[in-house]
Parts: sequence; structure tokens; C-alpha cells
Amino acid sequence: MLVVKTVEELKNVLFRVHSAGKSVGFVPTMGALHEGHLALLQQARSENEAVVCSIFVNPMQFNNDADLQKYPRTLEADLTLLQGLVDVVFAPSKQEVFPEPPTEKYDFGQLETVMEGTARPGHFNGVAIIVKRLFEWINPEKAYFGEKDFQQLVIVKKMAKQYKLQTEIVSCPIVREESGLAFSSRNKRLSDSELNLAANINRILRGSSIIGNPSVEAIKSFVTNELDKYPALKLDYFEIVNAQTLQPVETLKSAKHIVGCIAVYVGEVRLIDNIRYK
Repeated sequence: MLVVKTVEELKNVLFRVHSAGKSVGFVPTMGALHEGHLALLQQARSENEAVVCSIFVNPMQFNNDADLQKYPRTLEADLTLLQGLVDVVFAPSKQEVFPEPPTEKYDFGQLETVMEGTARPGHFNGVAIIVKRLFEWINPEKAYFGEKDFQQLVIVKKMAKQYKLQTEIVSCPIVREESGLAFSSRNKRLSDSELNLAANINRILRGSSIIGNPSVEAIKSFVTNELDKYPALKLDYFEIVNAQTLQPVETLKSAKHIVGCIAVYVGEVRLIDNIRYK
């Protein structure tokens, strides 16, 4: 496993890989790796001859400086986890990725005007800036993204289509802890009691999928009422949306594929999750 820290070295290494005719799978991360990341890497390993993982806490996708400062950074532990799964790890400094303040502006239309786009202004522009740069430097045949960040996944697919990128975006199922809580780097900031509390998020979502006479209104009422039973869980949003447009639906017959997306504060830590209704 080769660890590189500069764009020049990354390009040189991958030029040799591409020149040898090897396919490249790529998993972008912000580190603090967990089983969800490892599942992405395992799929990348099974489908490609070479695998690249980036570790970079991207400041451009944080609209809260305190959140950026508290984001867990565990590079040495991450590198240990990556042994045997990855051929190249790209772990650059902020100065290496952004030698000058970035000026790129992306427009994803209605995809970014809801949910995370409303709660975290500028977040998806920051995501697009780093993902597009990484794609240009690495030029992978496939890139792997988890469905936990469902809105991000849809937007990255949109970006790839908009800019006619040659990289296939592969969506991978959510990986969960035994409690049902979706694996997230932010889980590392939760105490044991908060982890137990956070497990109710997925339990409530699963419960909402099996209520009698389901409708958008009934599902939303169920979720909010159940969350109200836990004062330490603070709902940011819960939306039931068209899986392609991300726009809220009025009925469960409004689209072929419908997803419920949620953001909840557990103490000071904000977690997201989702569930497919159809």
C-alpha cells in the first residue's frame, strides 16, 4: 500500500497504473474510517484491479467551523484498517488540495434546495469541488458512495452526468451497527448512552414503513411522535421524497421510488439516515 500526499505523486503513480491497462476503483473519504467505508472498499476491490482511497477532511463542505474542528481525525488508525484493501492512499494537506481559495460554483438545481441543502448552505458546492478535483486527478473507472448520504449520492451522479465524466458512480447499501444505527464517522463523538439513544432513529424509520394504511401524512406523524418520546433526540428534518428529484411527494403513488430522509441531533452530534418506502 502506497501512501501519497501530493497531487503530482498521485498523478504519476496512477499514470503508471492506467498505462498498464488496470482498472481503478476509488473511494473518497474524510477518514475516521468504519465498517461502512470498508464495505465500499471491499466492493471496489472485487470490481477493479487497483483501488484508491482518499482521506481528506474537506473544509469546503462544512458550514459550521465548530463542526469542522470537532470532526474526528484518525489517520494512523485509518491506514492500519486500509492494509490489504487499498493500493494507493491519497492523504493530502489542505494546502495541497487548495493552494488557492477555490472559486468553483456548481448548480444542481432543485436537488440542492431541500434537506441538507437547506440545513447546510454551501455544503454540496463544497462536496462537488473536492469530488470533481479528485476525479480529475485519479480518473477512476468507478467511484463508490454509500446510500446513507442519499442526497449527496444523487448530486454526485448529477455532477458526473452534467460534466460528462467517464467515472461510473456506484451506489452501495447502508451498513449498520448491530443496533441498527448507520455507521458514521460522527458516531465516534457519541457516548455509550448516546449511541444507544441514536439506535432509535433507525428503529423509528423501520416502524414507519409498516404502519397500517400508510400515507405521507401518517408516516410523518408516526416519525415525529415517536421521536418526541426521546427529549434528547432533536429532529432537524424528516422528508419523504422522490428518489430521483429529491422533491417532497404528496402521496406514496407520486413516484416509482420514494425515500424517507431524516436528520436528527443526538446531543450536539447531527446524524442522517434514510429508508426506502418503495
